[in-house]
Amino acid sequence: MKEKILEAIEQYETIIVHRHVRPDPDAYGSQGGLVAILQASFPEKKIYAVGQEEPTLHFMRRLDVIEDEVYTGALVIVCDTANQERICDKRYTMGDKLIKIDHHPNEDPYGDLLWVETSASSCSEMIYEFYLFGKDKGLKMNDTAARLLFAGIVGDTGRFLFPSSTEKTFAYAGELIHYNFSRTELFDKMYELDANIIKLNGYILQNFEMHDNGVASVKLTKELLAEYSARPAEASLLVGILGNVKGIKAWVFFIEENDQIRVRLRSKGPVINGVARKFKGGGHPMAAGASIYSWDEVSNVLKELNEVCKS
Repeated sequence: MKEKILEAIEQYETIIVHRHVRPDPDAYGSQGGLVAILQASFPEKKIYAVGQEEPTLHFMRRLDVIEDEVYTGALVIVCDTANQERICDKRYTMGDKLIKIDHHPNEDPYGDLLWVETSASSCSEMIYEFYLFGKDKGLKMNDTAARLLFAGIVGDTGRFLFPSSTEKTFAYAGELIHYNFSRTELFDKMYELDANIIKLNGYILQNFEMHDNGVASVKLTKELLAEYSARPAEASLLVGILGNVKGIKAWVFFIEENDQIRVRLRSKGPVINGVARKFKGGGHPMAAGASIYSWDEVSNVLKELNEVCKS
């Protein structure tokens, strides 16, 4: 499949790379890393990274703004996005050919070419592997791409703490750090938080609820977020904090947005992406998400999560 993807890239003069909505470092890292590799390898081609920008990730890279006409006859590649509903910028269907590169369970096999590796720690890891495959066939790595891919791997492995971190993951990260970028600066940008978010973190630690069978939950209403001057995307950065609490098997953050309540699920063992799927979401076995549209549905999510942890 890597060979077919490289052939398609060589064939097209315009390449547009998408990723998922509400992006995380791996979404930006895989998208931007692939674009940087292709721009270095094919300077004569027109290559773009598109989508709605996330202000907390401006330090990684800024995105391109292109007109609809650019999609005519273009190759479109979508990174790190399991299902079509989550693709950011719905113009992804306007190109000539569509490629999916992802590491989530392949429940929505969209695209003309699909490369899905659920064993990969991150989509950024896959993009680096794609470079290794093609480095003798014309693909070039540079400092910009290495920085983005390293950030994506670090982000999706929880700084290499998650079980998805394999020997391959560490080997690839070890190769990427030979390029010229500051890991210290990158870590500072990825993990430093404003004082108001630190205070929200304190609220979460003082107010999370413990339920039966090692289940925990946090509710963050619009009013509460406004009290801490926090955006939903900033609150989502704090989801991992309960992983340090002894006795918790799985937990869920309910984060209210304007038109929905984001359901952020995490686990230290039980497989919880099935719970997300029951609420039209999805994700990894131990990190998934969904949406509900009323606080009345919270009890349903907790019931499903409880059953998973009980069994």
